[in-house]
This record gives sequence, structure tokens and C-alpha cells, in this order.
Amino acid sequence: MKIAHVITRLIIGGAQENTILTCAGLMERGHEVTLIAGPETGPEGSLWPRAEASCNHLIKLDSMKRSVKPLTDWKCARDLRRIFERESFDIVHTHSSKAGIIARYAAHRARVAKVVHTIHGMSFNRTQSAITQRLYAALERRAACWTDAFVCVADAMTEQAVNARIAPRSRFTTIRSGMETAKFQKNEADRKRVRESWGVPDDAILVGTVARLFRNKGYEHLLEAMPAIVKACENARFVWVGDGANRSEYESILARLGLRDRVTFTGLVAPDDVPHLLNGMDVLVHASQWEGLPRVLVQAALVELPCVSFDNDGAPEAIRDGETGYLVRLGDSRLLAERVGELCRDAELRRSMGTAARAHCVERFDAEKMVTHICRLYEELLPNAH
Repeated sequence: MKIAHVITRLIIGGAQENTILTCAGLMERGHEVTLIAGPETGPEGSLWPRAEASCNHLIKLDSMKRSVKPLTDWKCARDLRRIFERESFDIVHTHSSKAGIIARYAAHRARVAKVVHTIHGMSFNRTQSAITQRLYAALERRAACWTDAFVCVADAMTEQAVNARIAPRSRFTTIRSGMETAKFQKNEADRKRVRESWGVPDDAILVGTVARLFRNKGYEHLLEAMPAIVKACENARFVWVGDGANRSEYESILARLGLRDRVTFTGLVAPDDVPHLLNGMDVLVHASQWEGLPRVLVQAALVELPCVSFDNDGAPEAIRDGETGYLVRLGDSRLLAERVGELCRDAELRRSMGTAARAHCVERFDAEKMVTHICRLYEELLPNAH
């Protein structure tokens, strides 16, 4: 099949990693794959180099911008329509909010045979104003008219989309976000090397996060919880993997709390470094306010780390509460601190939960299985095209 994937931008992020893995898997299976994305990157880092090796054709579309700009967006729709008409794709598969809406419209106008859209996280969510949520919901309902099938990276996304009346449940398929599971393994040599590079003592209990240093990623709640975590476990240390616009603000808050010396900031890291860095941690905490399927929870589980996360969106599909980690009511910083402190104090609990976490995730979130399920969906939509 001749397939185009379209995404707004190729920053380092879960939706982008998922899309690139999908393109690479489809290409390996003999399909002709084109990946189209806008040129924007950011402090999160860029996946453009990785994308170049993951598809047959890579198109950087200058008119694809993340922010809403009516004239530029109209030009983007026109550019995409011309590409779709010229290439005669069997399937156009869209990702992310902006590209999802514009590219589905362009595919409809170009009379593309079949259009698929992946919901990595709802374009309207609890972090937005009510007016913004209503606007995006209306746009998604309109774009659904140009969509033959939806892929959701977690069952939670299906439930939210159906409840918002985006489309009937029959048009949604859950295909969980896939990881290169072989890259994520518990490794004692990595643990020793990484902790030495961070200057972390052997007896320290290291609580880690892997997320952009932006609002809605939960650092405000973690900062509230940290004094209680340190009180519960005096040798607790913290490592924040990632970078972002709010770093200086968070550093100032840590200084006021007297905790700056307990926190290591790694800055921007390459995605291939994440498996090694996770091995340096003892507990992973994820306090994001809004997610689709939190990939870092799965990645941490694969290296046998117990996780503590707010109980929202796709998190319950990655964590079995009380068995592989803990789920905490959204926004409850006090209970977040209690659960992290409990794990920090109990090495055997960390070990048993970590072992169970890998067993729970290794089969459910494998990239090969993800691509197999996506191929199966394509074949159902176009039974005579392969």
C-alpha cells in the first residue's frame, strides 16, 4: 500500500515517537511510506534525523504550523491537497490536533481512498478553558466526517471521544502505543554508570521524572510533594530528565524550599539515552495533568521501575494500582508524596512491583504488535490494496 502519515511537528514526544515507529514498521513490511510534518522544533529536541531513516519519503511542509494562523492554515490545506492528489495515496493517516484537522480536510477534498486518524491525546482537555474545549470538540466532530477509522493509543481515548460524540464507537480501535521493548531492560552496569555521572551516592533513593519542564506536566504538584517525600525518606534524591521553558522557575522554587541541591537536572537528552537513564532511578513519578497513553510509565515498567502517577487518561492501562505501582487521585499532592515515600522506604516493595510492572507491559506495548494491528486495520479498510 501507498501510505502517508501526517503530523504537526517532529519534536521529541510520545506522539512523534509512536508515528516514527509506525512508519518504520510499515516500510519494513514492504509498504511505501511518506511522512509529512511541519518544520517547527523546540526545547524538547528534534526527531527529524530519526525520521529520515524511518520512511521512504520525508516531506517538510513549511506551511504546517502549530499555532492557529488562518491564512497559513489555508495554505497548508492547499499544499496538502496538492500532495495527496499528486501522489494518489491509498491511505492518509493523521496524527496530532492541528495536522489531524487540516490533513483530514485536505484528504477529503483530494478524494483519498481511506483516511485514518490516531488520537494520542484529546485535542480538548481539562487544562483548557470551556470555550476552547467546545471549539476543539466541534472541529473534531466536523473532521470525523472525513475520517474512515480512528486509532486510539489507549481505551481511555476511545471513551473520551465517544462521550464527546466525536463518532460512533464502532469506528474506534484501540491500538496501544508501542515501544521498542528490547531497548528497555534492567541493567546494573547502566545503573552504576548513570548514578556516578549524576553524583548520586549508592545509598540514595532516586526519584525520577521524564517530562518536558512545562506547565501541565505536573511539576507544580511534585514540588508540593517533595518536602514530605524528603521527610519520609531522608536519603531521597531527585532527577528531572528533560528541559523546557519553565526550568528557571522550578529551580527558583526548589531554592526557596531548600531542595535545589537534591535535584539533578539533566537537560535535553536523546530518546536513545532514556533506557539507560531510567536504570539509574529507583522510583518514577508522573504527575501530568493530561495525557493520552503516558509512554514513560511503560518505559519505566520495562526497566522494572515501580511508578506513581495521577489516575487520569491512559495511566491506569500502564499501571495496576497496588501491584505494579500506585495511582493517585488527580491533583492530590499529599497522597502522591505518601505513595512515593512508601516506595522509597521499602526496597522489597520496589523490587516486587518492578518485576510485576515489566511482566504487565512487555507484551501489551510492543511496537511490532502495534504495527501488526495497524496493518490489519488498513487491510480491513482496503482489502484489495495489498
